[in-house]
Amino acid sequence: MAFTMTVAELIDADTSGLLAKHATWERVSLESVARILNGAPFDSTLFSTAGGMPLVRIRDVTTGQTNTHYTGPYEDLYLVNQGDLLVGMDGDFNTGLWGSEAALLNQRVCKLTPNEKYYDKRFLAFALPGYLAAINAHTPSVTVKHLSSKTIGEIGLPLPPRAEQTRIVEKLEELLSDLDAGVAELKAAQKKLGQYRQSLLKAAVEGSLTAEWRSKNTPAETGAQLLERILTERRARWEAKQLARFKEQGKTPSKDWQTKYPEPVQPDTTDLPELPQGWVWASVEQLSELMSGNTPKDAEARATVSGVIPWFKVGDMNRGGNEVWLCTSQINFSREDATAIGMKIAPAGTIVFPKRGGAIATNKKRRLKSEACFDLNTMGLVPVSLAAEWLWWWFQGIDLGRLSDGSNVPQINNPDIAPLLIPIPPMEEQEMIICQLQMALDATHAQEVAINQSLKQSTAQRQNILRAAFAGQLVPQDPNDEPAAVLLARIRAERTTRDAVKKPRGRRVKGET
Repeated sequence: MAFTMTVAELIDADTSGLLAKHATWERVSLESVARILNGAPFDSTLFSTAGGMPLVRIRDVTTGQTNTHYTGPYEDLYLVNQGDLLVGMDGDFNTGLWGSEAALLNQRVCKLTPNEKYYDKRFLAFALPGYLAAINAHTPSVTVKHLSSKTIGEIGLPLPPRAEQTRIVEKLEELLSDLDAGVAELKAAQKKLGQYRQSLLKAAVEGSLTAEWRSKNTPAETGAQLLERILTERRARWEAKQLARFKEQGKTPSKDWQTKYPEPVQPDTTDLPELPQGWVWASVEQLSELMSGNTPKDAEARATVSGVIPWFKVGDMNRGGNEVWLCTSQINFSREDATAIGMKIAPAGTIVFPKRGGAIATNKKRRLKSEACFDLNTMGLVPVSLAAEWLWWWFQGIDLGRLSDGSNVPQINNPDIAPLLIPIPPMEEQEMIICQLQMALDATHAQEVAINQSLKQSTAQRQNILRAAFAGQLVPQDPNDEPAAVLLARIRAERTTRDAVKKPRGRRVKGET
């Protein structure tokens, strides 16, 4: 959905201090000091991982680099060069300076080119994130949030004297360089912990974590025998649901009702690597039921504080840090209302994860503590009880981003998940693997907590520095500077002159606002 307030109202309501200005400064609309260029809808059938021109997509705005290329024709108008200021217009409304080689500007990304005679690009790059974050916070969302170039153009930027802009930027770069270097080190350590975590998960599901244990122990039941029990339980669960449905509808089961059981497809293991002795391959479909969430039109109108059925939105995936369980929701339903509006109620233990939008990149997976519903941007795996723990730990090593379709708004569907193959060890070995995993991951979690705390402190320190900068407290005012009011008058005069020049009919430049 789109932003519904005015930017002026947003600035008046701000309590962060990041939208402030010194009393001697003015405000100027972004469109008055910068050209806004919307990206082009390049044909996705011509996207490539190599060859052609690099293509800037929403996910590339913060990284400053891309792995996507475009092999078709293009206009030079849509070229992005190193140092250009970009804004992602869907999702979290991120901004960043492009850090790579020349590339093309894809749709739902815009490029801002300030007139540096009036407005320092680096000052704009420091100021803009606060405004975009505030707009994002006040943009309602049922699905994906959208930002328009009109809203970007209406942002009332702080306008210090031009010389003071440069002094502020120089002081900010001086103060933030050491802070940013420390943050980079913390993030590098965080990344190494993430890699170690993934290597642990990989070692677990490949059997190397318990190789020594396996050499000394022979489980009473093989993985293949366990899989047979899992499939038996899967069928029994389906039959119980069918009988409950017949009873609810007041019908007598037909003679052949059990023949309608949707037997899971046997996985093709022809070219798969050899498993440790006693292990067997299975598919996600054999171990669980896939369940998509839904968002009925009048869902929130039926919400109630005392409801016993929580409804989780995709944004809830990021609440609670590394917490495994989804417990409390901001939106709840009575069981009667949930049923009446067609909500799908998932059982406790269901593994939920984002299926659509930028949230896929966070790779979050959570488990339902109790019965609950989830929105259409979320998907669930309802595991057979015998496979629940192993499926959960195996799923931690799956990169959701690699499963998505790679579109501007990435998406995961049932066919991306159902055929994924899982190595199944005997239950005794599973218990040993999970025990060793938990001990190792607990140790890494303690380190992650310490790093996260340091990153939060760094973020707070950065915010304090930026607040001081935008309040005019970071550098002294110079009475010899051209006053901001005079600068604003020059900006307005130039815009009036420009607007008075009538554009030739039919010559409007595509993509510009």
